[in-house]
Amino acid sequence: AKEIVLKAQILAGGRGKGIFNSGLKGGVHLTKDPKTVEQLAKQMIGYNLSTKQTPKDGVTVKKVMVAEALDISRETYFAILMDRACNGPVMVGSPQGGVDIEEVAVTSPELIFKEEIDIFEGIKDHQALQMAKNLGFQGPLQQQAADQIKKLYNLFLKIDATQVEVNPFGETPEGQVVCFDAKINFDDNAEFRQKEIFAMDDKSENEPIENEAAKYDLKYIGLDGNIACFVNGAGLAMATCDIISLNGGKPANFLDLGGGVKEAQVYQAFKLLTADP
Repeated sequence: AKEIVLKAQILAGGRGKGIFNSGLKGGVHLTKDPKTVEQLAKQMIGYNLSTKQTPKDGVTVKKVMVAEALDISRETYFAILMDRACNGPVMVGSPQGGVDIEEVAVTSPELIFKEEIDIFEGIKDHQALQMAKNLGFQGPLQQQAADQIKKLYNLFLKIDATQVEVNPFGETPEGQVVCFDAKINFDDNAEFRQKEIFAMDDKSENEPIENEAAKYDLKYIGLDGNIACFVNGAGLAMATCDIISLNGGKPANFLDLGGGVKEAQVYQAFKLLTADP
């Protein structure tokens, strides 16, 4: 029988090592028994999955993807992301894929390869080939991987992404380079160009208060403290949260009114703050 994979669908990484409040360990499971698929799905749907990237109480799983599992003979990690230190996009890769890349960065930093991308010329052929080599691809697979890397950068530009992370970026026993799983972040400022993509945004995982704030172009993130923050500008809002924390307090929220805020938005912002006890 073919192996079947079940994946809890939440907007957070680290699902494989996550824990459900149903007691089930792991948001990703493999099985060859169709009956087990139903049992596993019942322990996922409607329960909260906690990972390193979710809030403390986790996120409620409303959907589970069930698909035929692909055979992977080798896993690597590859990402293209915006790097403020480099003032532009960079590609990051590691021959150790399919695992928590943050752990690799701590335990084996020599296995993390980083390369700046020239925004005028894009990824050059020799850069793509060198990255493929660093990831451990050999023979004809090296050129395949280099071609995929260049196509991923084209995608990064086309969809106004701030991050395209492929983990695992691997190879099959048949000798094909495949993007097995991906996480993509989009630039909110490009919504006017990417209406089709933003229309697919699933806001059901957001807190209701965050969705309400978004209606008025306000950025609101709820936190665990008891000191409300009401600030113009994201930088100042983050600095305010930091100063409160450094002085022993706990911010209750991150609320950015933005630079061009109008009277009606200020009114709604106060309503949001007072609605959160």
